[in-house]
Amino acid sequence: MSVSLSRRRALRRLSGLPMLPLAASLASLPLVAEALPRGVPTRYRFGAMAAPSLADPAKMAEVYVASTLTKSSGGRAETYALGYETFFLTGDRVPGADGGTTLAGGYYDIRNAPILDATSPERRQFFSDCPDGMSLLTLPGTRSRRPGSRRVFAVVQFEYTSRNAAGASMYGRLPSPIAVLALDQDTRTGKLTLRSYSNVDTSGVHGLWTTCGASRSPWNTHLSSEEYEPDATTIASNARFRAFSQNLYGDPDAANPYHYGHLPEVIVHPDGTGSVTKHYCMGRISHELVQVMPDERSVLMGDDATNGGLFLFIADRPRDLSAGTLYVAKWLQKTAADGGSADLRWIRLGHATSEEIKALASTSVAADIVDVKTADPSDPAYTKIPFGGKTQWVKFAAGQEKAAAFLETHRYAAHKGGSLGFTKMEGTTLNARNKVAYSAISYVQTAMTNGSGGISIEGPLAGMVYAWKLDGGQSDDTGARIHSEWVPVGGAPLLLGEDLAAPDALGNLSNPDKISNPDNLKFSEAMRTLFIGEDSSRHVNNFLWAYHVDTGELSRILSCPAGAESTGLHAVDDVNGFSYITSNFQHAGDWESPLHDRVKAALDPLESARYRGKFSGAVGYLTIAGRVEDD
Repeated sequence: MSVSLSRRRALRRLSGLPMLPLAASLASLPLVAEALPRGVPTRYRFGAMAAPSLADPAKMAEVYVASTLTKSSGGRAETYALGYETFFLTGDRVPGADGGTTLAGGYYDIRNAPILDATSPERRQFFSDCPDGMSLLTLPGTRSRRPGSRRVFAVVQFEYTSRNAAGASMYGRLPSPIAVLALDQDTRTGKLTLRSYSNVDTSGVHGLWTTCGASRSPWNTHLSSEEYEPDATTIASNARFRAFSQNLYGDPDAANPYHYGHLPEVIVHPDGTGSVTKHYCMGRISHELVQVMPDERSVLMGDDATNGGLFLFIADRPRDLSAGTLYVAKWLQKTAADGGSADLRWIRLGHATSEEIKALASTSVAADIVDVKTADPSDPAYTKIPFGGKTQWVKFAAGQEKAAAFLETHRYAAHKGGSLGFTKMEGTTLNARNKVAYSAISYVQTAMTNGSGGISIEGPLAGMVYAWKLDGGQSDDTGARIHSEWVPVGGAPLLLGEDLAAPDALGNLSNPDKISNPDNLKFSEAMRTLFIGEDSSRHVNNFLWAYHVDTGELSRILSCPAGAESTGLHAVDDVNGFSYITSNFQHAGDWESPLHDRVKAALDPLESARYRGKFSGAVGYLTIAGRVEDD
């Protein structure tokens, strides 16, 4: 096979819809659809690429794509080489919504003034090297001013910045920015072009805390996240949170820990701006990437914590997350080997409105809600629970059950009998046709192996993807009906990573031809493909994978710069007839020892030169780079 990159060949027609403008979606060159008779199926297959090696260090130090996509329909198949395009690197000056320019990934305080890095000689504005969750959407009635283009929007959030100019860690010390991108979509090719970047004003929700993964709701909003909620019981000694408060408010004591750890929702406006609301009634947990079910009420939530749980929120009304009932799963283990398996039962934690919990958050301190002991008080009034990788004993104040359920959710869920033994349960996504949800379990360690919450399984440090069977007709621990047809009732691994007995020649600690430490997950119904992005400290390069759920074929389709995490994953089956897969990366060259000891010397100069001294991350998407021709 040889790859033709000529525009003429790339213009060859593909049959059926949706089309793929891969890499910011799949379109850097034109793809034209032609009609087929009804009922003719279209099948997609991703051709795997080899992992980059030190034989070509440049490929290890950049976003490298050498995979293919084959589309089969009506008895014919055509194969295309994939590529990658960026909208921007963070730190770029990009077009602003006001007609000027703005700093991509820039940080702002509660007054929307730039936050400056006092350790840099020029006192430059901080910008993030960690772009993360992303959504792609359209709004009715919006138009591009450019002939041959349609208006499309993206929302992108920035988790943190790794360090200041002096090299000191800045993790968790700055309020997370979030932005709306106004894009032009070429009606002929699907190519997306950035037209404006608008920072979302988060001052009305007290700023945002560590926004990680994200998803698009069925009603076309961006569902953000706030992970690793600050512990309100020890907040006085939390130097990181005090620095966050100083940078946000100019006062180390102004920020309230109970205002963080919730689920923000961003609404995009036709003018390319956005507004944000925080939903306080969905549990104060380590939110990462939630999945709204087709009923537009049921929300499945992973929990990226050391002692995390599987949570379910059932909204009172479709398309409205401002009120509902919160549940936590109880793991009823069936097997232990190879990732284990279990049935699930659901414990009701409580019902609330966002306004109720927002009011409680603003008026409560931890001592009003819970008393925590770190040594056994030998008092039966206290419940022994796992929390943050340690053991605690808790007693909740009488009459404070609602505050406990929604502001001290991890502790209260464990107290009520929920299985708080998952380790870093990250992205969630849905295969609606098979009525299966998938969860990324990044590591199988500590809590998942020692019996916390009834979980005691065997599995790799490389982690796994779990598959949950969904069903209706379920009741909670009180015997009350759960009003949803999309309740997880049991699960087992779909994919397992594989740890190596010794590092390979490059330094990988887990098999580079299998997933390791999965994080972002998205499922494409049209392609029948589960996309998996890694956040691995066991692969030298993190990869983006495509797993076909019907054939079982796993294909590596993208490699991030060494030391960088694969983020920003979003698979959209149809945007005006085109399909897109977005993919970002963060913290290039974040070297870990011994993982990167064999590559650091060769790759650090390359990544420093390419990504502003490793201060920049990339926001972009997969593209069709050209047609693959038979020799």
